Amino acid sequence: MDAKEQLRLYLQQRREAGERDLVLDQLDVDGVLALIGAKPAAPRPVTGAPEPRSGTRTEAGEEKRATDSVPVSEDWREVLRSSGASPERGDARPSPPPSAAVPPPALTPPASPARTQTPDEPVAPGLSIGDADRGLFSGPLGSLQTLDDVAKTIASCTRCPLYSTATNPVPGVGNPNADLMIVGEAPGQTEDEKGLPFVGAAGQLLTKILAAVDLKREDVFICNVLKHRPPGNRNPMPDEVTACSPYLFRQFELIRPKAILALGTFAAQTLLQTKLAIGKLRSQVHRFHGVPLIVTYHPAALLRNPSWKRPTWEDVQLVRRILDSATQSQS
Repeated sequence: MDAKEQLRLYLQQRREAGERDLVLDQLDVDGVLALIGAKPAAPRPVTGAPEPRSGTRTEAGEEKRATDSVPVSEDWREVLRSSGASPERGDARPSPPPSAAVPPPALTPPASPARTQTPDEPVAPGLSIGDADRGLFSGPLGSLQTLDDVAKTIASCTRCPLYSTATNPVPGVGNPNADLMIVGEAPGQTEDEKGLPFVGAAGQLLTKILAAVDLKREDVFICNVLKHRPPGNRNPMPDEVTACSPYLFRQFELIRPKAILALGTFAAQTLLQTKLAIGKLRSQVHRFHGVPLIVTYHPAALLRNPSWKRPTWEDVQLVRRILDSATQSQS
């Protein structure tokens, strides 16, 4: 694959993530696409049906698109220059020599982010789903009084066919009095084998991300929208989401966290009842039945796209500020 094709695929990924203002050598995404002779894609609609989701999900549940397997250089100025599209501009910044190339980011979030919001900096309000003073649903699940009761009910659930193909149910794990509830998409193979969420490579990264903002796994509650693994890590089906959502909602009602962190597009769109892309949902404080909800990238996606670790770091810092503010208001 030549450099132009590499660059084109990369820019398409950035557009997909909602980062249309990304700048490479003083050019935005559309400007670079024009230089390499690629027709810029039409902007994504804000509303409407979700785009087709191709490919399979990774171990921790986030989908893997066809373009994710394409190796792309970390030094995009070098790719731009080798494509023959580097602009002849006096103010363009020179590329560093190969010996000075920056190594790929480590698995842990950066210790000193380039842009850190201050506690007083306003954050854009997002979507608001549900009423803080009203229950999420009525029915037999309302009689489940503990998270253990919910887990036992999930273990015997036959509301959708997933129970027949999964090895173990994966209801969730963590502190029943957690201030933070973390919601992913669906169990992967390792999670299915162990009956625990986020225990593969993506789960290890999640543990490090939490530690970076002084949170331990045992301090939070971690779960997925789906409680059984879809065969072959395929994407969840609408009827499966409908069948599993009451369990997720009951867990939320029992925990009553101070904040929710939605990991990845699928979890965010399910909780917020929207079709907006994750790039449009980040950097806002949404409300799920009165509780602040922050959206960020799934850890599995970070393993494939290290450049997304910086915005993820900013997202979890926002979660930390929300938790600290809630604690201060109670003191």
